[in-house]
Amino acid sequence: MAAIRVRARRRAAVVFGGALALAAPLVLLGGGTAQAAACNVTTGPYQRQVEQFLGRQVDGVQSAADCTAIQSFQATHGITPTMGYAGPLTWQTMSTMLAQRAAGTNPNADRKCPTHLGRIACVDLTRQLSWIQDGATLKYGPVPVRTGKAETPTRTGLKKIYYRSINHWSTIYNVAMPYSQFFDGGIAFHSVTKSMWNPPGSGGCVNMTTTDAKAYWNMLGNGEDVYVYGRKPGT
Repeated sequence: MAAIRVRARRRAAVVFGGALALAAPLVLLGGGTAQAAACNVTTGPYQRQVEQFLGRQVDGVQSAADCTAIQSFQATHGITPTMGYAGPLTWQTMSTMLAQRAAGTNPNADRKCPTHLGRIACVDLTRQLSWIQDGATLKYGPVPVRTGKAETPTRTGLKKIYYRSINHWSTIYNVAMPYSQFFDGGIAFHSVTKSMWNPPGSGGCVNMTTTDAKAYWNMLGNGEDVYVYGRKPGT
């Protein structure tokens, strides 16, 4: 009988733990123990902008529901600390998204990417966008990309693809780099599984989704031009 009571208590503990897991996001701390991430109910400096971006009531005052919505956005894109605070990094990420949306289907409206070289892959660091054009005709994109962080920037200028490796493995970072197309030393287009808006950025490469990296692989080749310009936000 005592054994039955022990098993019952254990089952209750498992069910209770599951309810807690659904009620709050979990994070792994130093010891590997999962604990609920605290929500920061302090009003942030970009509260109104973040509320508007998320479709929340724009009152400039942090609420519990605001915090949960912001925290969910941060968790999706790997923004830390993931505490629901409307701070500079969260708004910077949202601002980049807004600039990308504004590009629409004419990302080279300002003609900053050369239109006299035929087929070329353009990388706009400022908007974290890339596309392929042939002259002034858009062939693919624009698509969001994740470029180098401040310490390892994606270098600007006119480049050419010189080496391609569809199942490349980085011996520097010990990670897979599928659909790699190198155009500037160790800098390449390649796919990653992270969010394109995951800060602070890559080791210099132009990260893409698998779908976009595969499309670039099929549309480009050795000797194709790549033009990188602008400056990544926050660098």
